[in-house]
Amino acid sequence: MTTKELGDYGEKLAQEFLVEKGYKIAQTNFRLSKSEIDILCVSEKKLIIVEVKTRKTAEIGEPWRAVTRAKQKQIIKVANHYIFENDINLETRFDIISIVHNSFRTDIEHIEDAFTP
Repeated sequence: MTTKELGDYGEKLAQEFLVEKGYKIAQTNFRLSKSEIDILCVSEKKLIIVEVKTRKTAEIGEPWRAVTRAKQKQIIKVANHYIFENDINLETRFDIISIVHNSFRTDIEHIEDAFTP
């Protein structure tokens, strides 16, 4: 499985995970220039911005650790554009779904309110 295929698979797993938890997926892969939001969903009258990180192993650290402050700033910028463009008036939360997937296991960790603007 290539890195792209692993990432796409992780995003699919994350969407299924969120739907099972009762979230409504509003949009996936919203792009602004070269930046992207993986999943936008709604739950309990909140807009949830979800960054998905998938790795084959956690040996060098859990996948969520790859969401650096610089990456957070990119996500926030794209989220602001999405909110303005779609005239959304909901409280917004930023989550991370961290996935380790290989032939031995699939672990999904949902970190709610992972960062704030």
